Amino acid sequence: MAQWRGGSEELYVSRVLLAPGVFTSGIEGPVCDRAGNLYAVNFGRRGTIGLVTPAGEASLFLELPPGSTGNGLRFDPRGRLLIADYTGHQVLRVDMGTRAVEVLAHEPGFHQPNDLAVTAGGVIFASDPDWRESTGRVWRVDPGGAVTLLARMGTTNGIEVGPGERTLYVNESVQRSVWAFDLEADGTLGGKRLLIRFADHGLDGMRCDVAGNLYVTRYGKGTIARISPEGELLREVELTGKKPSNLAFGGPDGRTCYVTLQDQGNVEVFRVEEPGRAWRLARRRP
Repeated sequence: MAQWRGGSEELYVSRVLLAPGVFTSGIEGPVCDRAGNLYAVNFGRRGTIGLVTPAGEASLFLELPPGSTGNGLRFDPRGRLLIADYTGHQVLRVDMGTRAVEVLAHEPGFHQPNDLAVTAGGVIFASDPDWRESTGRVWRVDPGGAVTLLARMGTTNGIEVGPGERTLYVNESVQRSVWAFDLEADGTLGGKRLLIRFADHGLDGMRCDVAGNLYVTRYGKGTIARISPEGELLREVELTGKKPSNLAFGGPDGRTCYVTLQDQGNVEVFRVEEPGRAWRLARRRP
């Protein structure tokens, strides 16, 4: 048992939250709102968004427009849900009150928008892999919807803004590498350094905690790697499923990590030491 502020609990031990098959094998996302609800894509069938309550009760939240399929999810600074629509080649935005869906950005150059990261000012960074060619790109989407190509890389997948918004992390699934870019004040990318490279298995979504540690899904291995800001592998959290697609932090204190599993079509959870960066950022919204 690990000690924490206010008591003791077991950290980094995963448990199953949902029964297998509640979501399809395309389960991705995920993201938590301020009430503790979890949202993930492909609830029961493709082209949907599902909602999971803190008690683990799942239901349909939204049907996407025809031709759209969600992948990565995030909230913008105004609490609107952002969706990387990989079949529609666009980024969608959802009013959580009315559930109205609008197109924030449609770019002919998008190959397959995959995952999203968002700054406190609402600037979006999107990964855009080309799986056939084992290449990828990174795009910036400004709050008004303007799109700018920032980088060409390997098979871009997981993407995250670090605490302080001075670093943008991007991983390459096929190349099994995680890169750290200097994030400039104007939203451009500066210097690039290799944070860590793995010898086996794929990489998918990733998120930062408030201390700057990066949590990376190791697709095929069935673990979540916790990596320091300096690139040291601190630990790997064993999951029941083998194909984690993404993760998000939530719960009352932001220290519950939710992981979507594609081979199980469900969600697992484990407790961590520090709250997630995005969770704390959401608490600062009016």
